[in-house]
Amino acid sequence: MSTINQLPPTPVSATSDNVVLVTGGSGLVGSALQHLIFSEPIGSSYGRKEGEEWVFLSSPECDLRNITQTQEVFRKYKPGKVIHLAAKVGGLFANMSSQHTFLRDNLLMNDSVLQASHESKVNKLVSCLSTCVFPDQVTYPLTEEKIHLGPPHSSNFGYSHAKRLIDIQNHAYHDQFGDQYTSVIPTNVFGPGDNYDLKDAHVIPGLIHKCYLAKQNETPFVVSGSGKPLRQFIYSRDLAKLFIWVLREYKEIDPIILSVGEEDEVSIREVADAIIESMGFTGPVEYDTSKADGQYRKPASNAKLTRLMRESGSEDFHFTPFKIALKESVDWFLENYQSAARIGMAGS
Repeated sequence: MSTINQLPPTPVSATSDNVVLVTGGSGLVGSALQHLIFSEPIGSSYGRKEGEEWVFLSSPECDLRNITQTQEVFRKYKPGKVIHLAAKVGGLFANMSSQHTFLRDNLLMNDSVLQASHESKVNKLVSCLSTCVFPDQVTYPLTEEKIHLGPPHSSNFGYSHAKRLIDIQNHAYHDQFGDQYTSVIPTNVFGPGDNYDLKDAHVIPGLIHKCYLAKQNETPFVVSGSGKPLRQFIYSRDLAKLFIWVLREYKEIDPIILSVGEEDEVSIREVADAIIESMGFTGPVEYDTSKADGQYRKPASNAKLTRLMRESGSEDFHFTPFKIALKESVDWFLENYQSAARIGMAGS
């Protein structure tokens, strides 16, 4: 039997239950976790536990596509728990033109992290999926059991399948070895440290940057489309709290959707209005209806999340009101414009 692709044997290192390793630690969600862990009081619901050490890993320290480098990092830090956020991400054009790259890079990263976690006897691993894992043709609202009911949208099938496979891997590791691996599915994330690159930014950071330039250049603020589509947006610092809850309280292998409720959908026009107010923009606003709106709604149900948080006694968690979260995001962008406007900070 060929052994060309066999992983090299790795000595098992003792893990420390007090060490939490976060991959993609410098990205949008990783930076929100850092802010939370180092600003909340030790011992609080969403702060560090007494004696707990958090390690935020970024790509310069380790190429997670490389199993050997990944194993070395796990031997170095000996994590007892892992939050896996690292991914190769990109905009629509990048996905469409590089399906194989997005598929292979993410497959390799995910396999390295899960296998190194298994070899190191990590006690709990939480990976981050995306709503793009859901089938292109699906009934709404999205719920956790619908992930594998059909193929994802063809525009990013490489990335989507790689992310979807994490759920399969989690179940395989659990069924064969009893490993406690699970995953979360956030809806549209925004917040400080986002990717504001106009070429591939998501809707909120893209509009923030465009509004800033319109104010500076005294030109109209142009919003693509009619502004009518509705979306569920989750503030990155709220999402960070939910990651802590999943790490400590969520017991299932099946994924869980992390989102505001369907009743908290906001329109793109409401997003633009909130940005205009936060930015103090007083110029003309135009909606370019020659640009496609995309899907009108893509609602996801957070019923499972709210039920389990209630059962676990986590009534102290509340989503940040959208306008407040948006204002904090705009303020961060203005304070960090020189770096934020030039560098995509979505993290890997």
